[in-house]
Amino acid sequence: MILAAGRGERLRPLTDRVPKPLLEAGGKPLLAWHLERLAQAGFRDIVINVSHLGELIERRFGTGAGFGVTIAWSREAAPLETAGGIAQACALLGSEPFLLLNADIWCDYDFSRARGLRLETRLAHLVLVPNPPHAPRGDFSLRAGTVGNEAAPRYTYAGIALLAPRLVAGVSAGAKAPLAPLLRAAASRAEISGELFQGIWRDAGTAGRLAELETLLRDARMNHDEDDRF
Repeated sequence: MILAAGRGERLRPLTDRVPKPLLEAGGKPLLAWHLERLAQAGFRDIVINVSHLGELIERRFGTGAGFGVTIAWSREAAPLETAGGIAQACALLGSEPFLLLNADIWCDYDFSRARGLRLETRLAHLVLVPNPPHAPRGDFSLRAGTVGNEAAPRYTYAGIALLAPRLVAGVSAGAKAPLAPLLRAAASRAEISGELFQGIWRDAGTAGRLAELETLLRDARMNHDEDDRF
């Protein structure tokens, strides 16, 4: 499931007319990067929740056939936040654990890793990253593969997770609810595993960070083109 329903308030005025997942970096929409890499990793069934300017996102990506995937759209009349969006989409997601991605990130994390993960009795597996400048305090601790709420060391949630649908069992379809409190409660019970990812990861949630991502991808493309000449 890709979370694409937010209004992108921190990206205004860019998102007044263009939904956040359609903002471009490196010559293609943020959402297109995810769909390409998910398809490469062997994922075929994708659920995407939409709300703000959602019709533009649906029009752009359609059934997903152009990416070799099948997209099911979960429509929200108004954004339901993360846990609310997942609960609304549960009928499309089924009862098995699923990969969850934020639409406004870019990374070179190998999504195929999620296909081999087993939650067993845990409710989630989170991908964490070293704290970026805009989130110096981090979100969770990580010790011996278990995510917790300890004071240190703390890392930032990357917007990538394997979730069991029962994590949101207490959220009614159509209700507005954030995911963070549910994750923190489960972490306090040692019901979440995790890993620290040290590859390339960027949060494009503000205009400034989107511009930084564009520079990163442009420089990488230029370096690649330069290497091809020799």
